[in-house]
Amino acid sequence: MPERIVLQQADISRALTRIAHEILESNRGADGLVILGIPTRGAFLARRIASLISEISGTTVEAGSLDVTMYRDDLSRGRVRTPSPTQIPHSGLDGRVVVLVDDVLFSGRTIRAALDAIGDIGRPRIVRLAALVDRGHRELPIRPDFVGKNLPSSQRERIYVRLAEVDGEEHVSIDDEAQEARS
Repeated sequence: MPERIVLQQADISRALTRIAHEILESNRGADGLVILGIPTRGAFLARRIASLISEISGTTVEAGSLDVTMYRDDLSRGRVRTPSPTQIPHSGLDGRVVVLVDDVLFSGRTIRAALDAIGDIGRPRIVRLAALVDRGHRELPIRPDFVGKNLPSSQRERIYVRLAEVDGEEHVSIDDEAQEARS
């Protein structure tokens, strides 16, 4: 089965706008919010969400990025990725409402690593989770507070998020890896 697009650029924009509104409603405004994205694409999504919240609320919302590479539990498996810089707003995380943003939520292990990283940086009042796509298959008891699209998938399928800032195009697609292996 060829790669099929499940979200177009307009769908992604609508999902991010909805997430921004849900975050504002959940937080009862923008006070104390910090939006942290997990690189690579989560960091770009976090900046977009922070911008949308700022636009909607009329208050500047800080955004940053949180690299979790060195907190991962699969480093011994040879999964190597060059760490990205962690960028925490100058006001820090202590006592703040932190919304972690990732592009695809799968096993939950990246989020576990992010929680460990946050614990080394500060002590937020609350940590919430936003994901553009929740594909299921959790290995840990982690659930997103804000979801752009629930996309049930099989273990052999792969979800690709492409963003204009990174990829020069914008969509979410699903591909059957087992099909690729047979080719």
